[in-house]
Amino acid sequence: MQKDPNKGYIALLGWSLNAIEAAENFDRRYIVVAPDWAEDYCQKHDIPYVPWNFERLNDRSIEIAETLKEKGVDVAIPLYEETVEWAGAINSVLLDNPRIYGQSLLLRDKALMKRRAQLGGIRVGIFEEAHDKEDVVRFLKRVNQTLLKLDGDPNDPIHLKAFDKAGCLGHRVIRTPDEVDTIPDEEFPVLMESHLDGWEFAVEAWIHKGKIVFLNISEYVTLGYSVFVPASPELEKYREQITQQIEKLIKAFDIEFGLIHPEYFVTSDGEMYFGEVAYRPPGFKVFELLEKVYGFNAYQATMLVFDPKSTSEEVAAFFPKEVVDADGFAGCFGVYPRRRVVSRLEIPEETEDHPYFESHELTAPMEETVTKRTAFGTHWGLIYFKGDDAHTLRDLLKHQEELDFYV
Repeated sequence: MQKDPNKGYIALLGWSLNAIEAAENFDRRYIVVAPDWAEDYCQKHDIPYVPWNFERLNDRSIEIAETLKEKGVDVAIPLYEETVEWAGAINSVLLDNPRIYGQSLLLRDKALMKRRAQLGGIRVGIFEEAHDKEDVVRFLKRVNQTLLKLDGDPNDPIHLKAFDKAGCLGHRVIRTPDEVDTIPDEEFPVLMESHLDGWEFAVEAWIHKGKIVFLNISEYVTLGYSVFVPASPELEKYREQITQQIEKLIKAFDIEFGLIHPEYFVTSDGEMYFGEVAYRPPGFKVFELLEKVYGFNAYQATMLVFDPKSTSEEVAAFFPKEVVDADGFAGCFGVYPRRRVVSRLEIPEETEDHPYFESHELTAPMEETVTKRTAFGTHWGLIYFKGDDAHTLRDLLKHQEELDFYV
């Protein structure tokens, strides 16, 4: 696609073929910043590329910002969790605004993030940092004391999360002091938080000049397994409340532009609790699902709101109207083998024959023994569905959990 020199020049931090393809087909110049292993591929396919290894920020970190500035790059976009801090550091140089780096640290460290949200008047559960196993046992006991549990009552669970990993990585649920012994020492320090009973959902909000320009609600059927967009009418009825929460978040974190991906809980009495917020595209291919129902490319949308040269008119013209412009519902299911030993991939007939079934990206198993999942683990691939009814789709996604795809 013809590139417009009057529009922003964008650096993509990290590696995503879908993001690169979106940039190729968009009217802005772009460059990919990725580790050395991407070099051959980029040369072969004429992809503008600059090598950089995203280790911890150190004394040399400023080099990449200066390299991009010399090339005339306007803004850097993080594609996954580990590049959020880098984007903050680079953009504070490119946009000459040191506060952007500080903001990216808040969006990376889950404990700081919760404190900042709390200061902004946003409801969060009880949380604390743990440096060792004793801290976890103490927190478990304290939370259950607070809930006035009696001896013999089952404990309310607590959640443990890595400080700065994406989504479900390093996420554990702890119910008894005995379970604490199973945590390897190298996982510390961790964030501990009380369990929130409620309906968990995620939001993707594109922000331009401090205002929400498009807000999608992603409905989880089972966390770590399945999600669909737009949300069912039951969850969409909270849209106004959810929008107010996101506006509070934008204010609390001082967000001027970009894409945010927060997670929330809504309790049975309609209260909203903040879980966490990420400053990067969501996992589980939600961008691809959005394209299936709305027809716009969410990576291009992200480049648009990050680009300091985008006009409000251009942004308004790009986005469809939430929910009313959606053509049905699209969802995906992450497959985990249910057996300990598997020899082949076999898609159940009832899945493939369902009118909502679209495609899958599952591959034959590489080895026969299924490695034991630590915490949430990583799924083996996704199956995509699309249809007209949210409830049919929700039940279908839920039902996939009972089927074997690897036998």
